[in-house]
Amino acid sequence: MRDSVTLTPVRVAADFLIENASLVATCAGPAPRRGAAQRDITPLHDASIAAHQGVIVHVGPAVDAERELDLHDEAVRLDARGCTVVPGFVDPHTHLIFAGDRQEELHRRLAGVSYETIAAEGGGIKKTVALTRAASETALADAARSRLDEMLAAGTTTCEAKSGYGLTIDSELTQLRAIRHLNRTHAVDLVATFLGAHDIPVEFTSRRADYIACIVNEMIPRVASEGLAEWCDVFCDAGFFTPDESAAILDAGRRAGLSPRIHADQLATSGGCRVAARVGARSADHLVQVDESEADALASGGVCAVLLPIAAFYLKLGRFAPARMLIDRHVPVALATDVNPGGGFSPSMPFAMALACFGMNMTLEESLIGATLNAAWSLDRDDSIGSLEPGKLMDAVIVRGGLVELLRVGAPAISTVIKRGKVVSRE
Repeated sequence: MRDSVTLTPVRVAADFLIENASLVATCAGPAPRRGAAQRDITPLHDASIAAHQGVIVHVGPAVDAERELDLHDEAVRLDARGCTVVPGFVDPHTHLIFAGDRQEELHRRLAGVSYETIAAEGGGIKKTVALTRAASETALADAARSRLDEMLAAGTTTCEAKSGYGLTIDSELTQLRAIRHLNRTHAVDLVATFLGAHDIPVEFTSRRADYIACIVNEMIPRVASEGLAEWCDVFCDAGFFTPDESAAILDAGRRAGLSPRIHADQLATSGGCRVAARVGARSADHLVQVDESEADALASGGVCAVLLPIAAFYLKLGRFAPARMLIDRHVPVALATDVNPGGGFSPSMPFAMALACFGMNMTLEESLIGATLNAAWSLDRDDSIGSLEPGKLMDAVIVRGGLVELLRVGAPAISTVIKRGKVVSRE
């Protein structure tokens, strides 16, 4: 008869622990969430989360943490008693890199002047282009760094950042190099997008086809050869780029290794959603004017709808994107801030969530998935961020009180922001 053998449970090494959280909204599970599944935040009550070298190794009941974890002597321990823990927010649409400001345009909009009128008079994107062309890479990075600090304090741990305010080869490359520099030096992880097709620059007003040829034949190859961007974007809307032009640019980007995403249906029903489905875009963004047939094209094409309620709010568009219709038609929905000098005046993903809930009829849970897991999927990062589960980065936000505290605009709801297992912002 053999002697019985007692096996000692293997404990998981950890150097970072959030313990005793009243609620952990893990958002764990497959991405993207569609339809009713977008409400599934996979909550755990009275839970702890542990990480080792920046990667989550344990998520579970707080009572199990001591038994299952081998905490290093110098491990960081955060008591989240009475708090809610959510994944670090992922902001999948920003125009972070620019020079100057357009605050006088805000005053004009408040007086009733439309965005289209301001743009036709040389304001809007064209004004920022002139200022950005004159700025150095260092100046652009320094200006954007303060914006990133604001985003981080509001819980954003990963964000997309576009070029698009240069519209020349040299200026577009300068913006993308500033993004690369910030990604290496700031706590927030940046994902770079080339947006040379943001507008037709004034010097090409009467030579539209020549500018599109410049994007396709000169800009995209340079961006790709230097490895400066992962994505290629186009502003497909009334007064900007047509569906055929947009498809040609995105196809050229794909051939060069840049994955497609698209601005669509912000100012009018533009046909951009069908372009997104045809070229296999990961996201179609804005969608203020999207209709049911365009939504069905997104659903069948597996395209994520990235909605930007902050932009619709500050641009006084008079309506928000129809999030409820999109979700009901099984389009995965993500949220973003659209940080930019003209209409993206708030760096706060919680503000985007609040507008999504009260302006676009999303539930709180849907808005949280939209700001985390679906947003991560829209950037092809859902394998490493967007939820709190073993194997993903320890990017988390500790909310003082319940989840609903995130909707209290202006209140100090966020107590701590964690990036890769390190506290990077604390009230």
